[in-house]
Amino acid sequence: MKKYDTIIFDLDGTLLNSLEDLQDSLNYLMTKNGYKTRTLEEVRSFVGDGVKMLIKRATPDTCTAEDIDLYFEDFTAHYDKNMQNKTRPYDGIMELLMELDSYNYKMAVVSNKYDQAVKYLVKYYFKDLIPVAIGECPSVKRKPCPDSLYAAVDKLDSSLDKTIYVGDSDTDMKTAENAGVTSVGVTWGFRTREVLNKAGADYIIDTPKELLTLI
Repeated sequence: MKKYDTIIFDLDGTLLNSLEDLQDSLNYLMTKNGYKTRTLEEVRSFVGDGVKMLIKRATPDTCTAEDIDLYFEDFTAHYDKNMQNKTRPYDGIMELLMELDSYNYKMAVVSNKYDQAVKYLVKYYFKDLIPVAIGECPSVKRKPCPDSLYAAVDKLDSSLDKTIYVGDSDTDMKTAENAGVTSVGVTWGFRTREVLNKAGADYIIDTPKELLTLI
């Protein structure tokens, strides 16, 4: 009998390497408003807590909440048309998902990226392998609040004690802790092993296939 039957994934930095497309849309916004463009490493350090927080971290401290709201509209308009230019699944991810599917694991994505983009990207890259995808929206609190994870477990008709949450950031590890589920940190994403350790990851893996061994 399986110890776990439900695997919930973060999206950016876990399943998809989306950093360059995020950088391109951010720098489109920065250039349009006369701000300094940001390097890939800067963008890497800014992501993980939703697009508005990415914009807030990248723009000057003098920007108001109203400014950020307007920039968010500009960013999403650009990103919606360019989100799959350079974004690709990490090596080994498709093989992992197909194997999990063959063993009838229930799978979902829970992300802090805005919901429309999350649903589009999951469908575009993973087709029917991942039937449930939940992003940031007004009705669900952003990670590390566990609400989106609870919603995914409910949609999959599963239970928390049978669930693993897989992510690449301290936010993901804290989300799993807040939800009371086992956390698995991945080192191929946007944060380091040290960050994942400090955030209390139950397990840390270096390649997607290691998840199969774990479960």
